[in-house]
Amino acid sequence: MRVAEEMGCKLGEEIGYSIRFEDVTSSITRIKFLTDGLLLREALVDPLLSRYSVIMVDEAHERSISTDVLLGILKKIRKKRPDLRIVVSSATLQAEAFLRFFAGEKEDESAEGNEMGGSIGRIISLEGRMYPVDILYTDEPVEDYVERAVKTVFDIHARVENPSSLLAIGTDDLKESDGDILVFLTGREEIDTAISLISDRTSTLHPQAPSLLPLPLYAGLTSEQQLYVFEPPPENTRKVVLSTNIAEASITIDGIVYVIDCGFVKLRAFNPATGIETLTATPVSQASAAQRAGRSGRTKPGKCFRLYTEAAYKALPEANIPEIQRSNLAPMVLQLKALGIDNIVRFDFLTPPPAELIIRALELLYSLGALDGYAKLTKPMGARMAELSVEPMMARALLSATQFRCLSEMLTIAAMVSLQGAVWFQHEGEKKQTETARRKFAVEEGDHLTLLNVYQAFVTKGRKDPKWCRDNYLNFKSMARAVSIRAQLKRSLERFGITVDETLSTPRQQGEADKGEQIQRCLTTGFFAHAAKMQPDGSFKTVNGGTVLFAHPTSIMFRLMVFAPQNRKADWVIFHDVIETGSKTFIRDIMSIRKDWLLEYAPEFYQVRG
Repeated sequence: MRVAEEMGCKLGEEIGYSIRFEDVTSSITRIKFLTDGLLLREALVDPLLSRYSVIMVDEAHERSISTDVLLGILKKIRKKRPDLRIVVSSATLQAEAFLRFFAGEKEDESAEGNEMGGSIGRIISLEGRMYPVDILYTDEPVEDYVERAVKTVFDIHARVENPSSLLAIGTDDLKESDGDILVFLTGREEIDTAISLISDRTSTLHPQAPSLLPLPLYAGLTSEQQLYVFEPPPENTRKVVLSTNIAEASITIDGIVYVIDCGFVKLRAFNPATGIETLTATPVSQASAAQRAGRSGRTKPGKCFRLYTEAAYKALPEANIPEIQRSNLAPMVLQLKALGIDNIVRFDFLTPPPAELIIRALELLYSLGALDGYAKLTKPMGARMAELSVEPMMARALLSATQFRCLSEMLTIAAMVSLQGAVWFQHEGEKKQTETARRKFAVEEGDHLTLLNVYQAFVTKGRKDPKWCRDNYLNFKSMARAVSIRAQLKRSLERFGITVDETLSTPRQQGEADKGEQIQRCLTTGFFAHAAKMQPDGSFKTVNGGTVLFAHPTSIMFRLMVFAPQNRKADWVIFHDVIETGSKTFIRDIMSIRKDWLLEYAPEFYQVRG
């Protein structure tokens, strides 16, 4: 948007962007911003990316799986298109490694920066204009960093000279008090909690004190919701942006003077022994901590409040392990197979992934029917799974839906699950009303059928009535996004020649008594690897590996155990997301199934003992 404004053109014309489930471009677009994952999808239909003359890979230092794969693909493309200009930008000192990679040298080979690569490329260093940033640490470890972050916001806002328990390192006491605040937390739940706490405590401010405007920033928000953080606050108001690590380097928010760093980030970690990938809060690296602190010195001298001790900082790793060495690689392997790269082990990765992760990915994709016994992409199933912009498990379930006569319903479920839990509004002080509203949509068999009820109620009653959403504690913008996501998934299926019957039905509609079971069976064809058995204490134990899991508090399964344990119908379940919080591992988007379905739909994956 900013580039379009500076060039004096309308967004979507000469300047456009594409993100997952959202495309704002046209035939006259000349500069296109898009995610690395979407560029890889474009390579499925245009292997040489011939429509582009320059490709810039930004934030390459973050080392996401998509970025690492894209760099390998671009290296291959450049051999056939030497005219293609590739720009790799990194906020950390990794330039030599990237240049050696494109020059064809090994990571451990050394070369002088100015001589490396010859015609391959060159390194250009741009010194950003940075103002001094004072770093402050806590004297002691912080027990509840969300509470401490909120307290620090009010300490800053109230112009306290020495925020409690914060030690200034080589700086005078707080003197300047204007400027906005950026708070780094690990996820949506912490951000929502912090916003509620800030909103509740604004009444304690002096009547003439400036207002506080807390704003969330995380990947699950719509583009429109994310843009709020870039707008200047109203007069006599201080903006407080509460963000995940999305604000570390990917974006710059004008006006930020203070940064509060909780010291943690949620990273994906895949356990090949259990086949489960968890989202786990992990201490940040020193490189990430430096990036966060740097957000405060863009326009004037700033301060960074680290909610951990200086000793803890010195004990942090220099950088995080690249995603490709710690994540579920099934989506990546499927993508590479679709791009015609059969020998995954020989693919030119910037950092090769562990062989065990590749083997587990191949095993899962074979069980899903995406690969044959020779590890070749199956057609049409595997090829179609690769084209759908959802993870392989959900893609398989979607493509199985015609067999179970529930394609319309599965499109809805896939769209709702893509919201990553951003369906409901959290209202502090109104928990009873919120719970009553949620029960209206609840289906005992699980979250997927509950989400289906929510969506169908929205399109019939709330699509043109935001008040209906407010009365039912639903996020109107998120629900509207689900409608858009569903439409895009439907168009993808139609490109495959799959037609969708849009006759509205519910799991309990008369004459469709087995519709709910058909949906449960359909989901099992995709999520059989995420199966667990309920234990007497209400926890779950995975079939593969015996990991103990707990229903997430946002799940209908959790609510049934708390409010109506006699009604729970979940001896066996499948689940979607796994989140690790403290000493417990939670599962979200849970659906009850029957044990025999696992053997029926995944005979290659499960075997009967004895």
